[in-house]
Amino acid sequence: MLSLLRRPCQQPVLLVLTLLTTLALFALPLLSYAANRLVSGQPLRLGQVTHAQWLLLPLLGVWLGAVGQATRWRSVTTLLAAQALFVLLIWLGGAHATQLAGSGHPLARTAFGSGLWCAAALSLLLAAEASRQLARSTPWRILLNLQIWLLPLIMLLSGHLDHLSLLKEYANRRAVFNAAFSQHLLLLGGTLLPALLTGVPLGLLLTRQPRWQHAVFSVLNLIQTVPSVALFGLLIAPLAGLVAHFPVLGRWGISGIGLAPALIALVLYALLPLVRSVVAGLQQVPQEVRETARGMGMSGWQQFWQAELPLALPVWLAGLRVVVVQTVGLAVVAALIGAGGFGAILFQGLLSSALDLVLLGVMPVVALAVLSDALLRLLSALLERKHD
Repeated sequence: MLSLLRRPCQQPVLLVLTLLTTLALFALPLLSYAANRLVSGQPLRLGQVTHAQWLLLPLLGVWLGAVGQATRWRSVTTLLAAQALFVLLIWLGGAHATQLAGSGHPLARTAFGSGLWCAAALSLLLAAEASRQLARSTPWRILLNLQIWLLPLIMLLSGHLDHLSLLKEYANRRAVFNAAFSQHLLLLGGTLLPALLTGVPLGLLLTRQPRWQHAVFSVLNLIQTVPSVALFGLLIAPLAGLVAHFPVLGRWGISGIGLAPALIALVLYALLPLVRSVVAGLQQVPQEVRETARGMGMSGWQQFWQAELPLALPVWLAGLRVVVVQTVGLAVVAALIGAGGFGAILFQGLLSSALDLVLLGVMPVVALAVLSDALLRLLSALLERKHD
């Protein structure tokens, strides 16, 4: 294997990922079976999982695509084999959980093991690398990566995965999960709206008045360096004091803990990447474009809307991507001050040492961040392609 990696005609990234995938499948347990949600599970390895031998076929396909010089058919082989491996791993987990549920105690739990988690993640990386080799344009890469999730989503909606411990945890806490999802979206929307209303005009002002940029960015950088937990805590006392002096604020839902300090902190964190992207987007507009717009008799607003904004918008969307992903993640920490969201489920799972409950809070956050990032990247790529 080391000799293969040293040869320049080989694909070292795919080879390393394929080797790690093979080690994960053979060296780590694919599933874990426990009598209930509180006890440690019994590991089930590759040979103990029903029909697990079918995993060897897509694994062989991955090896065939990874070994040798990079060609189009090898990339297609790697993409199809990695996708088949990912889908088959999830299907086997659901099928074996259904089989164990039919023969075991109702409280028994079957969960994905470390080997399945690692192999599934590595298969996604393999598919992403193959998509990069196949598609030169960003929209096609994103679409190739998103279509991998169609079959797992169908399995989820059809009930094939209902006997997995994670889905059992969701079934027991459906109302809590839905409330957390709504609250997380509220935190995201409640952050983006005031951040855009504040950050975009501030970025436009700094573009017109460059002498203020150093002072403003120094303050925003200082805010960004404060740890999130510390900033949430620092806002508790001032807001509680304001509510004590102005009781009407309490009737409006403002208090030292809860949604108000969380939104203030999240908006403050969002300002730096947003303002910086607005300034950078307008600064990269060629001066010739502005001169041409003025030569055509455009007013200042016409020059902005018709010439500067279309060229700066992809950079603005890149900054918005950073803000959205950052906010989705930081909103988890906001649960420590009573803001709710998926962080409440996560910390409850940590306190009760329930791994499935932790995953129930973590996985939607990851999915929401990845999906938001992919959609904004796709929109940005389409705008750049239209401009080109």
